[in-house]
Amino acid sequence: MNRKNFLKKSIIAGLAGSVLPASVRANKATEEKSTYDKLMDQVGFNHLPNQKESTTMNTVYHKASTRGQANHGWLEARHSFSFANYRNPDRMSFGVLRVLNDDKIAPSRGFGTHPHDNMEIISIPLEGALEHKDNMGNGAVVQYGDVQAMSAGTGITHSEFNANSDQDMKLLQIWLFPNKKNVAPRYDQISIKAIEKRNEFYQILSPSAEDQGVWIHQDAWFHLGKFDEEVSTNYKINKSGNGVYAFLIEGTAEIAGQALETRDGFGIWEVDDFEIKVGANSRILLMEVPMKLS
Repeated sequence: MNRKNFLKKSIIAGLAGSVLPASVRANKATEEKSTYDKLMDQVGFNHLPNQKESTTMNTVYHKASTRGQANHGWLEARHSFSFANYRNPDRMSFGVLRVLNDDKIAPSRGFGTHPHDNMEIISIPLEGALEHKDNMGNGAVVQYGDVQAMSAGTGITHSEFNANSDQDMKLLQIWLFPNKKNVAPRYDQISIKAIEKRNEFYQILSPSAEDQGVWIHQDAWFHLGKFDEEVSTNYKINKSGNGVYAFLIEGTAEIAGQALETRDGFGIWEVDDFEIKVGANSRILLMEVPMKLS
């Protein structure tokens, strides 16, 4: 090859390498990012709720109808916080609570094998059953009355499918940033039927394996309650600096004076305790989480 042709090809190659593949390289870099890093990039450094949606300086109210929506045919999803194609700068997280998805999965359909790392993932079936398989050798059916927790840690791959061929499956999928990265991946699943209490909140998750419920790598406490009559109670924060995000699965409630209806979300922080009034025939999930990453 003569010098002229060599220089010509070198210039073209240089332009192709520096200009044309830039988006390709960017996409590749994005694809190679971990679950933790991708979600962290979207949140940024401030983990407090955006004040534009706050009703006061230390509460935030998310009406059910204002959530992000996605309909993939086999999957109908509602996103309380930005997820997948739903992007809302006012809805990035509540403290370390990064994902709260309200999913409905068609019969025999689901999520094929996919990876996660460095996230604490909790699944709470609301109707039906979910078939789970992962690369740690776990194979299980998670059904209404169960709670599943996974610490993705250094990395896991898993699949999730509606275990039934004749009915929809509904569940909450919740992701939290962990307080420890690159831990050994782990899987946990329990039935809450033995610990369920009538007309009061009971703990289903904590930071300790010695406590009631599943445990995760985060200073978080989850309580669930199912009420067939009106109840008034007081919730006390377990750890200073934590806030609570309440999700009304069904029915009505009033938290710190804010009225809630089915599928509404309400967050409160910078308090030691707060009052809750739950209406009859209601289910509610309380998620106490750190408001900042440790």
